[in-house]
Amino acid sequence: MLALTETAAEAISALTQNENAQDGAGLRLALSGESDDMQLTLAVSGEPESGDQVMGTEEGAKVFMESRAADFLDDKVLDVQQDEQGQLNFAVYAQQEEQQG
Repeated sequence: MLALTETAAEAISALTQNENAQDGAGLRLALSGESDDMQLTLAVSGEPESGDQVMGTEEGAKVFMESRAADFLDDKVLDVQQDEQGQLNFAVYAQQEEQQG
C-alpha cells in the first residue's frame, strides 16, 4: 500500500483546505496514457470517484487512487520535496529507498 511521509500528509491537508474544498476532499492520484508513456496525475478532488481506493491519515489527509494508480503505487512512498526555487513538489519513490535514505 502507498505510504505517505508526514510532510506529504501535511501538504495534502493544506492543499485540500486551501482550495476551499468541501469536507471529505482529498488528493486524487490517477495514471494517464499507455504502459510505455504513463504519467501520474495529481489533483484536488471533492470526493473519490467510483472504483477509487481511499486512504487517510490520523491528521486528516485523504488520498483517492484510481485502480491503475493504486496498483502502480502499491510499493511506493509519496513525499514532498523542495526544489532550488523553494517550490514544494510531490515525489514518488520505492519504499525501500526511504528506509535506506
